[in-house]
Amino acid sequence: MPSPPDAVVETATLEAAVLETAALDTVSVEPPVLETSVAGDPAHAPAATHQPIPHDPAPYDPTPGGRPAGTSPSEAPPTGTLSAERLAAKALEARLLGGERKLRRREVAAGAGLSLLSARKLWRALGFPNLGDEDVAFTERDQAALSTVVDLVRAGKLTEEAAISVTRAIGQMTDRMVVWQIEALVEDMVHRQGVSDAVARKRLVNQLPSLVDALEEMLVYSWRRQLNAGVQRLAVRAEAGLQASEEGREGDEDDAPLPLARAVGFADLVSYTSLSRRMNEKTLAQLVQRFENKCAEIISVGGGRLVKTVGDEVLYIAETPAAGAEISLALSQAFTEDEILPQARVAMVWGRILSRLGDIYGPTVNLAARLTALADPGTVLVDSMTAAALEQDERFVLVPQKAEEVRGFGEIHPVLLQRGSGRGLVLD
Repeated sequence: MPSPPDAVVETATLEAAVLETAALDTVSVEPPVLETSVAGDPAHAPAATHQPIPHDPAPYDPTPGGRPAGTSPSEAPPTGTLSAERLAAKALEARLLGGERKLRRREVAAGAGLSLLSARKLWRALGFPNLGDEDVAFTERDQAALSTVVDLVRAGKLTEEAAISVTRAIGQMTDRMVVWQIEALVEDMVHRQGVSDAVARKRLVNQLPSLVDALEEMLVYSWRRQLNAGVQRLAVRAEAGLQASEEGREGDEDDAPLPLARAVGFADLVSYTSLSRRMNEKTLAQLVQRFENKCAEIISVGGGRLVKTVGDEVLYIAETPAAGAEISLALSQAFTEDEILPQARVAMVWGRILSRLGDIYGPTVNLAARLTALADPGTVLVDSMTAAALEQDERFVLVPQKAEEVRGFGEIHPVLLQRGSGRGLVLD
């Protein structure tokens, strides 16, 4: 990633930008029981009439005056007409949803052969808001998508619980992805066109139609590549990892019952809280993006997986102790050499984990987090078992540190991980 201009460094000269952030709502889901609708049940019967979608009379003008083109400030738009912005949004909606909203929720559920209760569970898993019986909010494509999930359960390919979990994964990941993409596009328009954040968001509605097909194609392409990578991590490689994780262990460790062996690492920016207090919104956004982009690049090049970022901290995994060590050293070096970002504390532990809901769990994860807090800025710490797995590898130098009392683990023996022979990860 190229370095930003010098103006980025001088936070006092940057103008604050108003960044609109979409919140990811966590919705509780009832026990996943998919109930087939019963013929003749009035509770599941479709409603009789459709309500028209109300028009939005609010005017929109893409020109700097804020009024419809060709009108004077005193002229108001004709009553009952749609603004240019609303017309563009409705056209884009019809394209994205596969048609006009014509169906109510009971009609969609009945069409898929489900009770309304079961349909709502799937919609909640996708992150959709709750709608009333009279809301005309669905299209035929919504009904087809609901039927697709239900058919997998009826064919015995997924249990009801698995169907809810897989659906929730799709909903949460695509929701975060869409928010991310919109913010990136808005920010790009602000910089390129020299407009305000609010104006960029209005203009984006008109520009999105030319981007939809390309974004969709990349989404499907990436999903297939990622699914293939996940398949490669199954079975043989998983078993090999578990065998490697037995080295130096007695079999009674806290993580022994867990199914996957992985190198788990954390990287935590130093003094992030105090830095963020001195930054305006634009500069803080640039810092966070630079941090996450750099982490994602290094972890990807090292063959690992970025599990998540939480503010100033990133959690990642790798399939071998050596791969985890290479990624950890590369992250520490990158932040030490970066002219804008502060240094980072990094820690890595090789052990067993449980992978669920796109996240990872277990004592290995907790120990890596504790070690991160003990690391000095610009250094990488590992535990004694991880050090034992790396000690024969000439690429690494291991320096034992004084014992530390760690909450939940008692006395542990941290080891400083340093570069030995070789170049380490090479970033283009």
